Amino acid sequence: MAVLRVRVTPRASKNEAVGLREGLLVVRLTAPPVEGAANRACQEFLAGFLGLKRAQVRLRGGEKSREKTFDLDGLNDEELVQLLSRLVKA
Repeated sequence: MAVLRVRVTPRASKNEAVGLREGLLVVRLTAPPVEGAANRACQEFLAGFLGLKRAQVRLRGGEKSREKTFDLDGLNDEELVQLLSRLVKA
Protein backbone atom coordinates (compact mmCIF):
# COMPACT_ATOMS: atom_id res chain seq x y z
CA MET A 1 0.00 0.00 0.00
CA ALA A 2 1.29 3.43 -0.98
CA VAL A 3 0.63 6.70 0.81
CA LEU A 4 0.00 9.89 -1.17
CA ARG A 5 -0.02 13.39 0.27
CA VAL A 6 -2.18 15.86 -1.64
CA ARG A 7 -2.71 19.64 -1.53
CA VAL A 8 -6.26 20.43 -2.68
CA THR A 9 -7.57 23.69 -4.09
CA PRO A 10 -11.38 23.56 -4.14
CA ARG A 11 -13.73 25.55 -6.39
CA ALA A 12 -11.35 25.49 -9.34
CA SER A 13 -12.50 25.84 -12.95
CA LYS A 14 -11.70 22.17 -13.69
CA ASN A 15 -10.42 19.02 -12.02
CA GLU A 16 -6.69 18.62 -12.64
CA ALA A 17 -3.36 17.67 -11.14
CA VAL A 18 -1.04 20.64 -11.57
CA GLY A 19 2.26 19.25 -10.30
CA LEU A 20 4.32 18.22 -7.34
CA ARG A 21 5.32 20.73 -4.68
CA GLU A 22 7.26 19.95 -1.50
CA GLY A 23 6.37 16.25 -1.69
CA LEU A 24 2.67 16.90 -2.25
CA LEU A 25 0.60 16.28 -5.37
CA VAL A 26 -1.18 19.57 -6.06
CA VAL A 27 -4.76 19.03 -7.24
CA ARG A 28 -7.45 21.52 -8.27
CA LEU A 29 -11.07 20.41 -7.93
CA THR A 30 -14.35 22.00 -8.97
CA ALA A 31 -16.11 20.75 -5.81
CA PRO A 32 -16.63 23.14 -2.89
CA PRO A 33 -15.16 22.32 0.54
CA VAL A 34 -18.63 21.72 1.99
CA GLU A 35 -19.94 18.58 3.74
CA GLY A 36 -17.11 16.39 2.42
CA ALA A 37 -17.79 17.17 -1.26
CA ALA A 38 -14.15 18.07 -1.95
CA ASN A 39 -12.94 14.93 -0.16
CA ARG A 40 -15.21 12.72 -2.26
CA ALA A 41 -14.23 14.56 -5.44
CA CYS A 42 -10.56 14.18 -4.58
CA GLN A 43 -10.98 10.45 -3.94
CA GLU A 44 -12.73 10.00 -7.28
CA PHE A 45 -10.22 12.17 -9.14
CA LEU A 46 -7.21 10.32 -7.69
CA ALA A 47 -8.74 6.94 -8.52
CA GLY A 48 -9.23 7.93 -12.15
CA PHE A 49 -5.90 9.75 -12.39
CA LEU A 50 -3.94 6.79 -10.99
CA GLY A 51 -5.97 4.05 -12.69
CA LEU A 52 -7.36 2.65 -9.46
CA LYS A 53 -10.86 1.78 -8.28
CA ARG A 54 -12.47 4.33 -5.99
CA ALA A 55 -12.48 1.79 -3.14
CA GLN A 56 -8.68 1.52 -3.43
CA VAL A 57 -8.28 5.21 -2.52
CA ARG A 58 -9.00 5.95 1.15
CA LEU A 59 -8.67 9.24 2.98
CA ARG A 60 -6.36 8.67 5.93
CA GLY A 61 -6.02 12.20 7.26
CA GLY A 62 -6.75 15.85 6.61
CA GLU A 63 -10.51 15.61 6.29
CA LYS A 64 -10.95 19.33 7.05
CA SER A 65 -7.61 20.51 5.70
CA ARG A 66 -6.31 21.41 2.25
CA GLU A 67 -3.46 18.95 2.86
CA LYS A 68 -4.76 15.40 2.81
CA THR A 69 -3.22 11.95 3.07
CA PHE A 70 -4.60 9.03 1.09
CA ASP A 71 -3.86 5.30 1.34
CA LEU A 72 -3.66 3.67 -2.08
CA ASP A 73 -4.31 -0.07 -2.21
CA GLY A 74 -2.85 -1.84 -5.22
CA LEU A 75 0.27 0.34 -5.48
CA ASN A 76 3.51 0.36 -3.53
CA ASP A 77 5.56 3.51 -2.97
CA GLU A 78 7.97 2.78 -5.83
CA GLU A 79 5.13 2.19 -8.30
CA LEU A 80 3.47 5.42 -7.15
CA VAL A 81 6.64 7.46 -7.74
CA GLN A 82 7.02 6.00 -11.24
CA LEU A 83 3.37 6.62 -12.06
CA LEU A 84 3.43 10.21 -10.83
CA SER A 85 6.61 10.95 -12.79
CA ARG A 86 4.80 9.90 -15.97
CA LEU A 87 1.50 11.64 -15.22
CA VAL A 88 2.59 14.93 -13.66
CA LYS A 89 4.15 17.57 -15.86
CA ALA A 90 5.85 19.69 -13.21
